[in-house]
Amino acid sequence: MTTTSSAHLAGPSSPGRLPETNGRHGASDDAEYTFWREHTTIALQPVAAPSILGLFGFAVSTFMVAANLAGWFGNDTSTPLVLFPFAFAFGGIAQLLAAMWSYRARDGLATGIHGAWGSFWIGYGIYTLLVGLNVVPGTATSPDAKVAFGFWFIGLAAVTWTGFVAALAENIATSLVLLTLAAGSTLLAIGMTAALPVLVTIGAIVLVASAVLAWYTASAMVLAGSTGRNVLPMGQRGAPAMPGTSPRRPIEYAAGQPGVKIGQ
Repeated sequence: MTTTSSAHLAGPSSPGRLPETNGRHGASDDAEYTFWREHTTIALQPVAAPSILGLFGFAVSTFMVAANLAGWFGNDTSTPLVLFPFAFAFGGIAQLLAAMWSYRARDGLATGIHGAWGSFWIGYGIYTLLVGLNVVPGTATSPDAKVAFGFWFIGLAAVTWTGFVAALAENIATSLVLLTLAAGSTLLAIGMTAALPVLVTIGAIVLVASAVLAWYTASAMVLAGSTGRNVLPMGQRGAPAMPGTSPRRPIEYAAGQPGVKIGQ
């Protein structure tokens, strides 16, 4: 959404002049807000909720890779080549695109989380391709590679824990996705860096749970967008004002569409 103001400064008797506040608040603040709303031209470019694509991409790629880490399927020879295109395209590119569209929708949480995990899945896809081509060692055969891979999850866990705290102000469904994602990443980080295979298995199972929750959340958003009502509950919550700041009322249309109103 782009906004351009059509107001202009004029003389004291001009109808386009900004109302005088004289240091008073209350009614004068309402008058000023009304003035700018009436003298602002808003060009709408609404988009669908980007997190639908981002969460579906995350859910499928995370389920596949986490199931492999948990030992449910796969081997050390052909599996990396099979995982590469799905992790790279659906988990990586799709989420990175969702992050950029979330930026357009003015959703900082979705931008950060989809951007971080989308970048990770692109890197992971390239890594598995190189492992499958025997260019670099895999985590199953190289302790050094497993420790290095564990450090990836340290950074991802830190980012995701921050996202979880932020999501508590939005809805319960997204919070649970990020909670399980952060917890699984933490377990994988500890298990890989400290050579504790049991924690790697538990962490992978927790990531499978996160993938299922991500699928549920994306499905709820699809159904809400298609039917115009909440078919699957997400536990919506109102975002409180940031502590220490003055209340703000952004000039925006009330329709709940990205690019029209902040968020998704």
